[in-house]
Formats: sequence, C-alpha cells, structure tokens
Amino acid sequence: MKSGSHLEKVLTAGHFAVTAELGPPKGGDAGVIRHGAAMLKDVCDALNVTDNQTAVVRMSSVAACAILKQEGVDPVLQMTCRDRNRLAIQSDILGASALGIRNILCLTGDHQKFGNHPTAKNVHDIDSIQLVQMVKRMRDERKFDCGEEIQGELPFFIGAAANPFADPYEFRPIRLAKKVKAGADFIQSQAVFNVEKFRDYMARVRDMGLLEKVYFLAGVIPVKSVGMIRYMKESVAGLDIPDELVRRMENAEKAREEGVRICVELIQQIREIPGVRGVHIMAVAWESIVPRIVEEAGLLPRPVASTGPTQGE
Repeated sequence: MKSGSHLEKVLTAGHFAVTAELGPPKGGDAGVIRHGAAMLKDVCDALNVTDNQTAVVRMSSVAACAILKQEGVDPVLQMTCRDRNRLAIQSDILGASALGIRNILCLTGDHQKFGNHPTAKNVHDIDSIQLVQMVKRMRDERKFDCGEEIQGELPFFIGAAANPFADPYEFRPIRLAKKVKAGADFIQSQAVFNVEKFRDYMARVRDMGLLEKVYFLAGVIPVKSVGMIRYMKESVAGLDIPDELVRRMENAEKAREEGVRICVELIQQIREIPGVRGVHIMAVAWESIVPRIVEEAGLLPRPVASTGPTQGE
C-alpha cells in the first residue's frame, strides 16, 4: 500500500522512525501550530495531532493537520470515536484526504468525565477496531460503511494504538492482533517505562507473527518532575513504572535533566528490542524538549525516505 505518507516511506525503507505529538491550542491561533512545526519538522518523520485529548476542547485535529501540511510536515490525524458518529467520522476522513493528509490514527478517546465538559454525551457509535476496519474499507474497496461507493481514492496509512501494560496483561497481544486483522498498517504504543515487561510483550507479539504485518512504534514520555512520575505511577491506568525510576527522579538534583536522561536511556534500550520499528515521543506540554531527546538518543539526522539508512540506522 502506497499512501504517499512520508512516515510510510521511512518505515518501508527500513529506517527507525521518530514521531511526536503536537497538542493543538485551546484557541484559533494557527501560529501555535506553525511554531510547533518549525521546532519539530527536522527531528521527526511525522507529527501526531491529538483529537481533544483528555476530553478538553481544542482546535480540531483536521484543521491543525492541514496547517502542518502547509508547513511541510507529514501529519498524523488522530481521530477518536468519542465525539462523532460514523457519518461525521467518514465526512472528516474525506475532508482530511482532500487536504492531503495521509496518516490516520484510530482511537477510542478519553472519557468525557476527565475533561472540561464532563456532562457532554459520549457517542461511541463504533469502537476503535471498527474505525480501523472502516478506514481500510474506504481506502481499499472505496466504499462507505453503508456499502455505497466512494468517488476517488483515499490513500491513508492507517494506524492504531496499543497498550502493552493494561489489564488483563495476558490479553494485550490478542487485542493487538484484532487491530492488525482489522487493517492497521502501523501501531503507536502507550508509554514504555518497564523495558523488561515490554520485551516480554514484544516477544509474544513476535511469536504470533504480528510484526511481519504491522510497523510497531514504541511510546515514550519525558518526565518533568517527581510529582509527574508519581502521578502517572499511581493514577494513570495502563502505565507500568518501576520504583527505580521514581527513586531516580526523587534523588535527582535537577529533576528535568534526570527525566531527559531516563527518556534517552529508554529509547536506546527499546531500540534494541527486535520488532520495534520506531519511537513515538509524547512530550506532554513539553514539545520543546523533543529535539534534544532525539539528538541525544542518536536519532539524527532523520532519513530522507528515498535513500538507504542514515548514520546510526
């Protein structure tokens, strides 16, 4: 499948991919997106634009992705099932394609009770696996969910999320297999802190033959403070953070510097695990640290997709 996506070209050429997240503003200032593009375009192969993350109202992902395209960045459109029924989802997919957006990440979406409109109605007309199936059918069969034909092509590189550490842990590879069967071309995972447990997960995924069918990008989160890592360990479902990392942050003279060191070390360790084809950096409200992390992890310069692997690849 050739979508025209730069991310797809990088992965199919055999490079270790780097993606990052860009949170849209709580307003209509396109300059915020352009600033993020200028900061990250030379250190990442693609940028995810979140879709009202944590159920907080922000600029639409489609609009922010269109601005990134104008700035020469390959955007990844994140789309959740929380806010739209299948009519609206398919309409936005058509619009995204018309704007030249070639990557889409299919997600369930955070529950609205966590956001700034806790009484808003969840939609969930379909789930994330059904969304992957829908996009694949629209792309490959050129048909809407109702069976009617679509006019023209929809060349999308289809992504899905994976959480290697959520309960029940034994079910995680099976959940991933369902998304791969539904049509996912690439996977971006929840943040990895427990490398040994992640290595076990990847071994089981590899034994199922899934890594021959999908590109797997492992997620990482640079931690800014002791409070942040404690909160994630105690309150964020699906994260497995070893006590050792918490102690390192507690004992550090400069917590942010230690957080950067930990993130770089995690990337270097994750990169050695067979089947990991890239890293997805989720720098929550700290996008400015991404260029430093990519450089210190030895992931620069980023490849030109039409050439062979670059230094360190």
